[in-house]
Amino acid sequence: MSSLIQRIREWFTSILTFKINVINASAVQMHLEPKRQQLNGSALQKIDMSLIWVMIILLAWGFVMVYSASIAMPDNPKFSKLTGTYFMSRHALFLLMAGVIAFVAFQFPVSVWETMAPWLFVTSLLLLIAVLIPHVGKVVNGARRWIPLGFISFQPSEFVKFAMLLYASDYMVRKMDIKERFFVAVMPIGIAVLVVGLLLLAEPDMGAFMVIAVIAMGILFLGGVNARMFFLIAALIVMAFGAMIALSEWRRERIFAYLDPWSAEHTLGKGYQLSHSLIAFGRGEIFGVGLGGSVEKLHWLPEAHTDFLLAVIGEEFGLVGVTLVIGLFLWLTRRIMHIGRQAIALDRLFAGLVAQGVGIWIGFQAFINMGVNLGALPTKGLTLPLMSYGGSAILFNTVALAIVLRIDYESKELMRGGRQ
Repeated sequence: MSSLIQRIREWFTSILTFKINVINASAVQMHLEPKRQQLNGSALQKIDMSLIWVMIILLAWGFVMVYSASIAMPDNPKFSKLTGTYFMSRHALFLLMAGVIAFVAFQFPVSVWETMAPWLFVTSLLLLIAVLIPHVGKVVNGARRWIPLGFISFQPSEFVKFAMLLYASDYMVRKMDIKERFFVAVMPIGIAVLVVGLLLLAEPDMGAFMVIAVIAMGILFLGGVNARMFFLIAALIVMAFGAMIALSEWRRERIFAYLDPWSAEHTLGKGYQLSHSLIAFGRGEIFGVGLGGSVEKLHWLPEAHTDFLLAVIGEEFGLVGVTLVIGLFLWLTRRIMHIGRQAIALDRLFAGLVAQGVGIWIGFQAFINMGVNLGALPTKGLTLPLMSYGGSAILFNTVALAIVLRIDYESKELMRGGRQ
């Protein structure tokens, strides 16, 4: 009997011990769970979701408009072997590749990009030389700007924009102590821009050279270069571009066509694209003719899915659509510049200059493309960032914005007491 009572006592003791352990484990779990949620919430708060959503809107809208602008291209004998979804499917592939590579780029700390900056710039110069070699670079419409890589083509000039952005930012950080001395601090980066410009003009690609020059100049100015020296360099660059236009007959014709696109001499020549772009905007009026209803994309407006995508947006979505696109790019540029200023305030000079350089790049190229489409600027072969068809442009635009997101992430982590 005593042994039975002893067994019952041990059984109750084991049950009681088990319950106590379960209660203690539950208490520990309940104590740790809020901390886990807090950690997860803080991680999400370090990523600028508003910037990501604006990027997604522009990329998605661009995807729809590329399909709309290119769906009728197989009716043209030049593209008769293609299907109506050819450009859409390729653009979808470009977006997928760009998204994956941008996600990978976000994983690298900004310090890694600072270390790689000179090597990326040297690589970009080698690619610019390679594209000029016969049987290496591919000629399209008289310009040798692409390197064929199987089913896709790579455009080195887009890589140079990205590489120059990183290199100029890294250069200014290294030369910060002597930034007031022109020949020591500014001349080397000026020579680098000159070399890049000569290689780009040999393609020719004056539009890319203009963007790269503005990126470099903007970073020099934001880096604190002497104002007098900055305006002197700006004046020299303007004079250089003016001389290139004056000495090139076909560039002069573009300027004359821009000034009077409706003349009999220019309407069917250099002013053809601009005149039909303006017709597209005129047809769109306030609210547009509706998605897919554009007439100008039906073989009237050349390069409707690349350089003149905004004209198709204007025709199908009207003034409302164009205003929305302009507003999205204004917000995007302003937000990127704010991220750059915030990084500089935290003594992260390289990160701040890179972010503001991306803002200059996206904002200036969008401004030029919109001005060309609207007839406010002479015709120039620059695409609308994030929206126009083009694998290399989409890739480096998204990678640049991924680095901006990384800069913002590290700045927020630093402000919360973390480490870079």
